[in-house]
Amino acid sequence: MITLDVRGLPKSMTDSSLQALFSQHGRVFGLRMARDLFSGECRGFAQLEMEGHEARGAVAALNGSTHDGATIRVALHEERARQRRR
Repeated sequence: MITLDVRGLPKSMTDSSLQALFSQHGRVFGLRMARDLFSGECRGFAQLEMEGHEARGAVAALNGSTHDGATIRVALHEERARQRRR
C-alpha cells in the first residue's frame, strides 16, 4: 500500500469526486481530505492509499492535471517527506 499526497485541489472537490478521479487508475483503499471546519469545503489537500503500481500510474497520469480550474499536484508520500528534509 502506498500513500499519495494530493495538493492544489479545488474547493468544490468532494470525497466522492476525488475517489472517482483516482479510481480510474486503480482501487482506492483509503481517502482523507482536509476540510474547513465551518464551511465543510475542501482545504486543497488530501491523502489517498492505493496499491503500488496503481499509485505510480495515478501519479503519472494526474500530476499537473487541471480539475475545476485548479492544477493538482500528486506525489508519493515518501518522496514529499524526503524533499522536506533537504
